[in-house]
Amino acid sequence: MKFSDFGKRFAGEIGIGELMDDLGDALVSDPAPLMLGGGNPAHIAEVQALFRSRMKDILSSAGEFERVIGNYDTPQGAKAFVGALADLFRDEFGWSIGPENIALTNGSQNAFFSLFNLFAGKFEGGHSKQILLPLAPEYIGYSEVGLEPNFFQANRPEIELLDDRLFKYRVDFDRLKMDDSIGAICFSRPTNPTGNVVTDDEVSRLREIANAQGIPLIIDNAYGTPFPNIIYTEAQPVWDENIVLCLSLSKFGLPSLRTGIVIAREEIIQVISRMTSVFSLAPGSLGPALALDLVKSGEITRVSNETVKPFYEEKANRAVAQLRREMGDHIPMRIHKPEGALFLWLWFEGLPISSQELYQRLKKKGVLVVSGHYFFPGMEEDNWDHKNQCIRVTYAQDEAVVKQGISLIAEEIRKVFA
Repeated sequence: MKFSDFGKRFAGEIGIGELMDDLGDALVSDPAPLMLGGGNPAHIAEVQALFRSRMKDILSSAGEFERVIGNYDTPQGAKAFVGALADLFRDEFGWSIGPENIALTNGSQNAFFSLFNLFAGKFEGGHSKQILLPLAPEYIGYSEVGLEPNFFQANRPEIELLDDRLFKYRVDFDRLKMDDSIGAICFSRPTNPTGNVVTDDEVSRLREIANAQGIPLIIDNAYGTPFPNIIYTEAQPVWDENIVLCLSLSKFGLPSLRTGIVIAREEIIQVISRMTSVFSLAPGSLGPALALDLVKSGEITRVSNETVKPFYEEKANRAVAQLRREMGDHIPMRIHKPEGALFLWLWFEGLPISSQELYQRLKKKGVLVVSGHYFFPGMEEDNWDHKNQCIRVTYAQDEAVVKQGISLIAEEIRKVFA
């Protein structure tokens, strides 16, 4: 069977596809592998209780359940939820924002497909533009969303070595190349896969660069503030009409309901909404329905600060402590300073095998991680050994799973370096 050029993009190896296949297979396998690879959030009892209570309210209110499951929302998304979000951001941060500045999508992945192809690819006159990723490694899910080849340009980071076998990536502004070939700048904050939080100063400088170039600055805030606020360091939220801010309900606890949130100037929101009408008619309604009261009351911020954030921070600290114990002093391992998100990014300098081979070995042992080489879109031609010396490990799973998985990873790493 012959596929179009578009189809061929999805017929080969795709990192996000491998990741989601592993995640789905793990849920039905017997015995189940230790799933330290996926981005599924933890099942936090306090958060799930809130959604369970809200679902009971929907079921017991005459006509509400039927409306939620039986009616399309507008392509922009549920009006009441969009309005509540605008109120929340005005009240929390004083942003000059209204419902016209917000659109819902069927998950963040859907949003980035629309946004990236809106600002990059082929333009009138035959010239092309790229998305600049100023701080690689970056999110695995960006890699294949562009409809044109050579869609990304990524910037190799500065590596700051820290005490206690930690390190931190920083934006290398001296390397950052900016010209008319760049259609938008994008970064995740906190960064998936590393847990890095781009500093307020770095955000300010990137904002100035984007404004000077007359292009949007896209901030992927799926793990960020004000919800789910899985950030363990200081990070000031920012938005203006030159910023496109993307949020999600997934990491707050609703990943299967695919609710992405885009905050941008009105003309961008109009185009995103029209794209949604073409791709999927309308966003799903159940996620906004379950979260509506939490947003209207501002409770979503309190729960994020008092429940979600400390839950993950404690798990991160336990995982880091175990890795240090089990690896010992003779293994050349460094951990990216865990500043947020759900992951630890492990760097094994001088790793004798590739991170992909390490992934395969660990898979045979019954523990799933993600090979680091997938997280460098836009750097495919850069022969940087570091790309093949890292793996991403999630600490969001049940404590017993994380503990056993880390032990197996350490066991295999000791064999590799022996």
